Amino acid sequence: MYKMINTNYIGKNSIIDNSVIINHPTTEIMKHDDVNVLEHTTIGENAIIRSNSVIYTDVKIGNNFRTGHNVIIREKTTIGNNVLIGTNTIIDGHTTIGNNISIQGNVYIPTNVTIEDNVFIGPCVVMSNDKYPIRKKSDIKGAMIHKGVSIGANSTLLPNIEIGEGAFISAGALVTKDVPPWKLAIGFPAKIKELPQYLKVLNNI
Repeated sequence: MYKMINTNYIGKNSIIDNSVIINHPTTEIMKHDDVNVLEHTTIGENAIIRSNSVIYTDVKIGNNFRTGHNVIIREKTTIGNNVLIGTNTIIDGHTTIGNNISIQGNVYIPTNVTIEDNVFIGPCVVMSNDKYPIRKKSDIKGAMIHKGVSIGANSTLLPNIEIGEGAFISAGALVTKDVPPWKLAIGFPAKIKELPQYLKVLNNI
């Protein structure tokens, strides 16, 4: 049997709610049936992880981490300090998330995504990493989201998109191409416009 929670890898003053699984094995590890192949997940101090969340093996999380309920974080994900991940959000692994991040509920983040510091991601945002799912082989590349970006609710980001520093993605936008720093992407599909001067400040998260 796998020991899903090992308190040696969880920082002090952390609160782990009922029915939380930490250090869940991947399918490959489960086939080995050997706990010794687990790469332990580590979680910093002052974490609050709410019920029915699942954090896989080989995840590295900093201090002051908070989740809603039913969050899934897959293997080989690195998360910095002061990060909130909302209810029902899925992070599908092999992803890097920086410091001072707010990810709201029902967000989907696929593999191979990088999110730098001070980023806000609104509810129901969907990112993708495969241009031709199942139909054609392609490189699996998710979004590169630079520091200070805001992404509005219900936005969709196509694969291999780069969102420049301080850019603002409006609610409901379909982002099909790179967004330059300090620009506004708005519409379906999104058009690139000038960002109002009063929005040209980094997020204070």
